[in-house]
Amino acid sequence: MLVNALSVDVEEYFHATIFRNATRAQGWGRFESRVEASVERLLGLLRERHTRATFFTLGDIAATHPSVVRKIAADGHEVACHGDRHEDVRNQNPREFRADIRHAKERLENLVGDAVIGYRAPNFSIGRAQSWAYEILLEEGFLYDSSMYPILHDRYGQPGAPRFPYVICRTRSGYLTEFPVGTARLLGVNLPIGGGGYFRLSPYELIRRGIQRVNAREQKPVMFYIHPWELDPGQPRPPMAWRHRFRHYVGLEKEAAKFSRLLTQFRFGTAQDVLLVREWGHRLIETTQGQVPAA
Repeated sequence: MLVNALSVDVEEYFHATIFRNATRAQGWGRFESRVEASVERLLGLLRERHTRATFFTLGDIAATHPSVVRKIAADGHEVACHGDRHEDVRNQNPREFRADIRHAKERLENLVGDAVIGYRAPNFSIGRAQSWAYEILLEEGFLYDSSMYPILHDRYGQPGAPRFPYVICRTRSGYLTEFPVGTARLLGVNLPIGGGGYFRLSPYELIRRGIQRVNAREQKPVMFYIHPWELDPGQPRPPMAWRHRFRHYVGLEKEAAKFSRLLTQFRFGTAQDVLLVREWGHRLIETTQGQVPAA
């Protein structure tokens, strides 16, 4: 059975864009941290299914909850970077972006003792206008990125982008591989099957059939992602417009059961492992510092 990539965006529920926009006037300071318990619940599900994942983690989480990052690494998962304070790349200039990822990478590496080679932008916020970010990622020691979601969306997405891993930036010193979030192609349209809100809001069978179709017909892996806060139906529910409430809260009660079911029906591994497997014919990430064993 083909191995898909499982990823986790490690952030608080109040980092989510919908929640953030809906409660902007109230400020972050009034909301309790719940990331420790939600990550522990997720780690428990992965232990039960003997599954490893890539945890794209905020530098801010590493600073405020270092034990969370250590637990993730201790369970054998890959620790990758999700930026420092969940700021969209589209709101940063190149200098600010470099400082952000450098700070976050250093925080994470100091905790886990290994090189952090993967990155995902908050809110998939590397668009065409931010293509300068790829070379900076490469210069800062990253070997792959997973910020591309090739769908049509109101805040992000490039529906015309490649759907499977490819080299997105190449320089004299090396290259950066892009691992897009999963989509299924149907009637000329890319359907989002890679997790997040689409997994919570869609019928389970639709996502299952989409992943199965990509694995069986196209013989390619799917990049799937989830947030720990999506397993936390007890998180605070401050007043907000119905449209925000719908997009942020619907499906939370059933998410753990749906996710556990998904783990029983497909094989998953880390992004790093999937990019290194021999089935691709050649490795889509190369390492020169010994942090990853040869495939």
